[in-house]
Amino acid sequence: MKKFGTAVILAGGKSARMGFDKQLLKINERRLMDSLVNKLKQEFSEIIIVTNKPEYYEGLSDKITSDIIAGKGPLSGIHAGLSMAASEFSYFIACDMPNISLEYISYMKESIKDIAPFACITRFGDWIEPFNALYSKALKIEIEKHLFSGNRSINSLLKNLEVHYISEEEARRFSPNWDMFLNLNTKEDLYNFLSKIANE
Repeated sequence: MKKFGTAVILAGGKSARMGFDKQLLKINERRLMDSLVNKLKQEFSEIIIVTNKPEYYEGLSDKITSDIIAGKGPLSGIHAGLSMAASEFSYFIACDMPNISLEYISYMKESIKDIAPFACITRFGDWIEPFNALYSKALKIEIEKHLFSGNRSINSLLKNLEVHYISEEEARRFSPNWDMFLNLNTKEDLYNFLSKIANE
């Protein structure tokens, strides 16, 4: 089994704060999902999209799947992606995160190439960044146990497992302003992002 061949884009969620389905987000007339897929293909041989609207992706050659344990938030999507992944580790990103750093992905891979944690996650102060992260296929069973015991929190799942954490200080070498973890959650986020790239 390949160690790092798979990337998963989580495209579910309710998009309530955006006011429209974030899977349809466009940046400069191009669907953000298409841009994410094309960028990830530079680093990964397998792309999996976890979506509650598979009809949006008809005709794509990538793997499309939906939650197996539905309605449990991001962990449902991580579980579905790991279930389909052909690799030992999968890279996870959300469909509303426009700034992928291939350099940082390479750094994460390198940092766990000789070990086998359940995940490689970045810290942000006392918090963690659950996306722009690597998860092991071995985590699938742990997620099932966690969800079926009534827990949905990624934090509470990971706190009792072996995880390789990358410090905020290390990560800021790749993204000083932390924009590789930016989520476009609201229309204001989107306008701010569009005006920023228009001025670059």
